[in-house]
Amino acid sequence: MTRTSSSDQRPPDHGPFDHRMAVFAADDAFLAAALPFLAEGLAAPGEPPPVAVAGPERLDLLRDALGGDARHVRLVPHADWYTGSAANAVAQLASHLDSRAAPEGHCRLLMEPDWGGRAGRSTRETAEWIRYEALANLLFAPTAATVLCAYDTRTAGAAIVGAARRAHPDTGVYADPVVLAAELDAVAQGPPTACAALLPRPHPAAVRTRAAALGLAPADAELFAEAVAAALASLGPVTGALLWGRAPAVVCELRAERRVEDPLAGFVPPPGGELDPGQGLWFTRQVCAYVDVRDDSKGATVRLQYG
Repeated sequence: MTRTSSSDQRPPDHGPFDHRMAVFAADDAFLAAALPFLAEGLAAPGEPPPVAVAGPERLDLLRDALGGDARHVRLVPHADWYTGSAANAVAQLASHLDSRAAPEGHCRLLMEPDWGGRAGRSTRETAEWIRYEALANLLFAPTAATVLCAYDTRTAGAAIVGAARRAHPDTGVYADPVVLAAELDAVAQGPPTACAALLPRPHPAAVRTRAAALGLAPADAELFAEAVAAALASLGPVTGALLWGRAPAVVCELRAERRVEDPLAGFVPPPGGELDPGQGLWFTRQVCAYVDVRDDSKGATVRLQYG
């Protein structure tokens, strides 16, 4: 399967990736959207079985409504699919498309983020999931997959649904993913704490030692140090690093001498799973809960939060 490179930032006007949204406030409305969608997949020649990723109660509804056809649909509890950050969800979908899609990329997925869990636990976390929804239009633009994102207003809420509409091309209020990502980045970040430690040379050993002092377990401190080192490999020269926080929310802020500019930096899955030079931010995003990139006229500030 071919995905967009980080330099191909806009999907074709009529690209094969079909990214839809269904909004509902009752179980019967969910079924009215989900059942025809899955039926299209079941009837499509050459496609693998459709996948439904949703809450257990929603999967029970589908199982009952589908009857005998349920055995031909892969039903996945959303807590089993969305196991980490929004960047982890990019990797999960990319892996699924690589391993289970038809040769031309054809497959069909019904997907419901866990707004009662991680995705909806804070405004900060929700913003990352809206970014994921928006950037999916770029990351998977060449892929002939059809994805229907299910939004239950009983759990997602009006603000989340309104933001998500701007990330789905079929809503009438779709926004350019680059513009939407820039809006999310415009939200001011809090300053480093007064006790932030300056590391003029953020070598892995120094990051690991400081992260452990801030409460991370040895294995977590090691992994965080590796994530910082991977970011450094992508960013080029930095003028130093600040570390602060308390486990698990340990933060490292890097000041890079050049701008990052690419909104897909760290989101494009490496071909074959092997990192190329300059793709270290992919590893960093897989490890860290948040990776915030802020460009300015003199370079970039990149803030990594472990948990």
